[in-house]
Amino acid sequence: MLLNMEKAFVTLLLMTGTALAQANGTPVASAVTLHDLKITPNSTNTGEGQVVIPDSSLPKAGDAGQRAHTNYRVFVPKALAQPRPLAAKPTVGPPFSGYFNETPSSLACIYALVPVTAGCDPNTLTTVSSRGSRVIAIVDAYHYPSAMDDLTLFSTQFGLPAPNASNFQVVYGTPGNVQPPTDPTFGWEGEEALDIEMAHAMAPNAKVILVEAASNNNSDLLYAEDVASGLVAAANGGEVTNSWGESEFSGQTALDTHFSTAKVVYFAAAGDSPGVIWPSSSTNVVAVGGTSTSRWLNGYFLWESSWVDGGGGVSAFVPRKTFQNGLISRIGVWRATPDIAADANPDTGVWVTCGVGCGGSLGDWYIYGGTSVASPLVASIVNDAGHFATSTNAELLTIYANLGWPTRFNDVTRGVCGPYLAFPTTAGVAPSTAGWDFCTGVGSPNGLNGL
Repeated sequence: MLLNMEKAFVTLLLMTGTALAQANGTPVASAVTLHDLKITPNSTNTGEGQVVIPDSSLPKAGDAGQRAHTNYRVFVPKALAQPRPLAAKPTVGPPFSGYFNETPSSLACIYALVPVTAGCDPNTLTTVSSRGSRVIAIVDAYHYPSAMDDLTLFSTQFGLPAPNASNFQVVYGTPGNVQPPTDPTFGWEGEEALDIEMAHAMAPNAKVILVEAASNNNSDLLYAEDVASGLVAAANGGEVTNSWGESEFSGQTALDTHFSTAKVVYFAAAGDSPGVIWPSSSTNVVAVGGTSTSRWLNGYFLWESSWVDGGGGVSAFVPRKTFQNGLISRIGVWRATPDIAADANPDTGVWVTCGVGCGGSLGDWYIYGGTSVASPLVASIVNDAGHFATSTNAELLTIYANLGWPTRFNDVTRGVCGPYLAFPTTAGVAPSTAGWDFCTGVGSPNGLNGL
């Protein structure tokens, strides 16, 4: 029997140092209220628990062209109301046993950054990537005060190099280098925790720079984007990843200059609902969509399928560029997303720790999902490849030139996403199909040769 890894809702479990346990072999946790999560409780009762979307992830009326949102969600299961004794904590590996959510080691195995072990079991693997160089910059909004503490704990837990001044830096991407305020909803700090931990996990020998914008207003985020671009270019090349976005809007192409610095390759999350979002729809950005990892009940990895809530489709404003000319019969004259994909379904999400910066305490562990996971993950794998393209367009030309090579991309042919009028089916949703599709683009990385 397969684990139920492809539900439409997302799974992000809160686990504190005294909460997690095992009962009859099934991990459960003690009672946690939505207040404890320190996020605005926009929630839906699924019968199995509450789906909670951080306020920072909810588009607001009038946001398009003005301000961005994050791309992750939270699921609080009913099991959190059933206290049990604390489960044993491994020395290296997942902070709590019994879950098959992804770790730096299991992701490195799935994407062939290390010698592939059958099953890619997150509870037994300890080998992490040893790759990465130059710089990966991350643009987010607001100040994350516990960034170093949380990244240090994350690195210790999973056997990664400890962060220090040479491999991790927080930069204020604001006029006058003024420290931004913290986000009163704590949603953006959670995003920042996810981004820096995924980047360090996949490319531990690269320098990770967190560039903090004054707010989630577009003007502030784009100012920070320019700061990040300058830092990467000064390091002779690297990547900038953005896990935020918003609905497309008229005039967005005029902002492409913020994603055009030489020696910088830009990435952006394709979104956590059907349709196209900016800036991932820019032709100056690699749009990163979402997959689900499928495992047996014993945790044995089988394959990836598309994530039903993954973003993608045909842009309403951005003309197709030459790197997608081979898709003209499928997409017409407009830019289509995503370009590539990686694990994003929160049912198959990744371990993240976020303490004081998220309104909790050091040692609070979560399971994150959303294309906010996939964007820094793929950006870091491209960094691992070490090619350091001179522009995003050059990187996209390489990616699409390798479309259809099974030794370079995992062609995701299971699952559905949508609906997309550009690729209708009788079910009203788009399937993952051989080659490029609206769910996962060219597929997910299979090693580094396709990048």
